[in-house]
Amino acid sequence: MNNIWDSLNANFSWFNDVIYTWILIPLLIGAGLYFTVRSKGLQFRLFRKMFKVIGRSREKEKGQISSFQAFAIGLAARVGTGNIAGVAVAITLGGAGAVFWMWVVAILGMATAFIEAALAQLFKVPWRDGTFRGGPAYYIWKGLGSWGWGAAFAVALLFTYGIAFELVQSNTISNTLYDAYNFPTWATGLVVTVLTGLVILGGLKSVARVTEIVAPAMALVYIAISLAVIATHLDHIIPVFTEIFESAFGINEAFAGTAGGFTAALMNGVKRGLYSNEAGMGSAPNAASTATTIHPARQALIQSMGVFVDTMLVCSATAFIILTSGIYVPGQDVEGATLTTSAAVSALGGWLEPVMIILVFVFCFSSLIGNYAYAEVNMDYLFPGKKSADVVLRVIVVAATFIGAIAKLGLVWTLADTSMFFMAVINLVAIILLGKWAFGVLRDFESTDGEGAFVAVENQYLPGEIPDTIWTKETAGQEH
Repeated sequence: MNNIWDSLNANFSWFNDVIYTWILIPLLIGAGLYFTVRSKGLQFRLFRKMFKVIGRSREKEKGQISSFQAFAIGLAARVGTGNIAGVAVAITLGGAGAVFWMWVVAILGMATAFIEAALAQLFKVPWRDGTFRGGPAYYIWKGLGSWGWGAAFAVALLFTYGIAFELVQSNTISNTLYDAYNFPTWATGLVVTVLTGLVILGGLKSVARVTEIVAPAMALVYIAISLAVIATHLDHIIPVFTEIFESAFGINEAFAGTAGGFTAALMNGVKRGLYSNEAGMGSAPNAASTATTIHPARQALIQSMGVFVDTMLVCSATAFIILTSGIYVPGQDVEGATLTTSAAVSALGGWLEPVMIILVFVFCFSSLIGNYAYAEVNMDYLFPGKKSADVVLRVIVVAATFIGAIAKLGLVWTLADTSMFFMAVINLVAIILLGKWAFGVLRDFESTDGEGAFVAVENQYLPGEIPDTIWTKETAGQEH
């Protein structure tokens, strides 16, 4: 039986390598370039405006989800083990140059994130609990008139984020505690399952309240650790930057004959960057749509900033922990969180090991509940008005959390990659086709220097009218 599972895993892994390398990565980068050019580099022009918008983003009506809470949900799901382990793997397989390509992907991804978040806000619908629902499934349905393609996206996301990624995150927590303290995996599973159940029992609002505190805090603590590591190795900063830029184009590896080279740096940097910041994958817009705001572009700018925080700050923190500590040796056989933890401990001392383990726990737990938020939005798309569907989803997520803690998940992770590919392709095609709507939202926003309220009805910047839109003249200026 093990041979069968191993064979399936190997075949799907090969398939994933092909479709990611030749379809998804070019499509994601191409979309990022297209949106950057069409928006005249919004991620550069409006970078300062992003901070201003985030400063106002805690405002909300009672019972609703604020823009900052929606940002925190997206950040919680984005910032996970990929930021600790994924960056380490990228450096191990692609050399220091992989970091450069992660930065490139993030910069382009900021434009893509704006487009998909703007569409999520523009086509969102009111929900029975006073919040909103939206995201790729909804803008495919409302914008392109295809409920079926929206459903296909929703199913792919439910498997990826509602089951597979929940299994993987709890598995990472249990394995980390077992390796460090020989803590029984079943006991870890029980604790994490109970904690997850308590949070998601309250639905999206409960997830928003928890992530609003946890997500920014964990990112700040991790960045502080990286700054401490850098401070103890200030003489390494210039050599590290030099290594990153030279390795990005395979200069060092070509002469040294070590792992890396241009292709390895490019592919690993791009893959890990996309996994981490999720720009264009169609996941974060599900959180963006739930926020209350007076203009879709406000939340879109906040989500664009989420990509910057995830990759340019948190992923860069991991990279500098590894590269400035001096523990990384090109070609060494050490991967994942082990390399990151070893580098941090080497720089600051053994006291940091339990702190890093706690961070892994918090990163994974926040991703668990952030992923649930994505899944709930899409379950509601498939079964609107049925509270029982959300109950079923919560049971599935709780079960997946416990099973993941005690199981081996090689094939599940591989299948999740396959499912995420189809999810991302559906979303990317949709946002390219609907891009003119998002560009209209951007022009409307800039016409008032970001201070005006948005009205979709008879809007000169939009390519048409939106049936049953919530963005009417009667509601202009209200948070919705």
